[in-house]
Amino acid sequence: MAEVINMPRLSDTMEEGTVAKWLKQVGDKVEEGDILAEIETDKATMEFESFHEGTLLHIGIAEGDGAPVDTLLAIIGEEGEDISALLNGAATSKVEEPVAETKEETTVTDSTDGASEIPEGVEIVKMPRLSDTMEEGTVAAWLKKVGDTIEEGDILAEIETDKATMEFESFYNGTLLYIGIQEGESSPVDAVLAVIGPAGTDVNAVLNAGPSAGKSEEITKVEVKEGKPAEASQDPVTSATNDGQRLFASPLAKKIAKEKGINLSEVKGTGDHGRIVKKDVENFVPSKVVTQTATAVQEPSTTSASAATAPLILPVGEESSEEVKNSQMRKTIAKRLAESKFTAPHYYLTIEVDMDNAMASRVKINDYLPDTKVSFNDMVVKACAMALKKHPQVNTTWKGDTTKYNHHVHVGVAVAVEDGLVVPVVKFTDQMNLTQIGASVKDLAGRARDKKLTPAEMEGSTFTVSNLGMFGILEFTSIINQPNSSILSVGAIVEKPVVKNGQIVVGNTMKLSLACDHRTVDGATGAQFLQTLRAFLENPVTMLA
Repeated sequence: MAEVINMPRLSDTMEEGTVAKWLKQVGDKVEEGDILAEIETDKATMEFESFHEGTLLHIGIAEGDGAPVDTLLAIIGEEGEDISALLNGAATSKVEEPVAETKEETTVTDSTDGASEIPEGVEIVKMPRLSDTMEEGTVAAWLKKVGDTIEEGDILAEIETDKATMEFESFYNGTLLYIGIQEGESSPVDAVLAVIGPAGTDVNAVLNAGPSAGKSEEITKVEVKEGKPAEASQDPVTSATNDGQRLFASPLAKKIAKEKGINLSEVKGTGDHGRIVKKDVENFVPSKVVTQTATAVQEPSTTSASAATAPLILPVGEESSEEVKNSQMRKTIAKRLAESKFTAPHYYLTIEVDMDNAMASRVKINDYLPDTKVSFNDMVVKACAMALKKHPQVNTTWKGDTTKYNHHVHVGVAVAVEDGLVVPVVKFTDQMNLTQIGASVKDLAGRARDKKLTPAEMEGSTFTVSNLGMFGILEFTSIINQPNSSILSVGAIVEKPVVKNGQIVVGNTMKLSLACDHRTVDGATGAQFLQTLRAFLENPVTMLA
């Protein structure tokens, strides 16, 4: 059955929205969570995702066009489905809408005189409509409490809708004076969620205030009764030109113009049908400023310092981008790493290793065995395998109700490939010598870059090593390659001053960072593992036994 998607209320003050860009077209397949369009509100341009699956059958608001909240935005359903009844219903509602607006304006004009007004600087934040079908919301968690200072953009609360739990940010600055809906409670859309304003404000007076005839209503009265636009000196964001013609401007363009004190009747629109958009306001240079600057050049002695100041010239260009379809490998990497990061409680330990003996030993090994070159990474892999046998807690897998202790050691080695990253596995690593590890890693890495690895060769790791030292990276941390409990990040070997036997000498050191899953590996266990690992690397002869 087809689903009607209406223009959502994406902020508590949003009355209308503009479709900045459609990311799906009629006929496209839509999955739940796909971004349908970018919608420009009075606060920002936000991505609007679909909560339905199917085919995009109809677009009700074209790119660049604005429409009130709850106007038909799109219809999603089965391919070929008859939606004529839904479209006819939308047309009927549109015909009736202006009548309702006229009545509402009349009511505003004739608002009661005795009602108290909300103090200046105080904002009542209401439960927003965060999805097109949302009727009520539940406050899952408050991230601010009464008395906290709020900045525009701060996350106030997490709100649970009928579709998902979403973060709700503040569009105001001030102090959180009142919380109207407690954690775990539900309320309809437009219920009072919070009050933000200057510290010390009488909240009871704000909550008890009736409909006020404030500044915005006064402007409405002037326009309705006298038929004239408001003067630019009172409100530079006008909705009509000096000759009474209507101005077409996006909500965001109006907001920016108001902040900058720009009269929109002087701005030339570059959008569809001459519509004024964000970049038109940002790039606008008032003709008055240019005239003053020219006068300042001709008559410097008679002009003021402010008039002689050259206008600020900002860079002007065209924003451009492209969307590249994600490969299946990229999607898999994103999914697995996101699952790991957000399910396993990561913590990180770093240790510095003296690599002087390792460097000398490597030279001797490679001179003695010229056919097989052992790398520092091979030495690290071998040291990890031996350390895992001494610290079996690190060689584990979290299973929920149980912890799986792996008695075998399979070390995964992260390899960068063209499309992303793969982790071939050196199996039974603890039973291999340095030359065997070196040959195995070289073979697996080569076939990984040629895309010739089999799935079996990338499965079964119990521990992972990621090395960026060859790129000059001194220190970094990695996301655990589940179902492992740990991953080792290997940095570059650096020549620097070190203290040995009380003397400052030139030494070679390398930093190792261990990321651990705190569910299976405690801090002390991880630290002991790193100490053992350092002992093997600083004394390579112990790895040859």
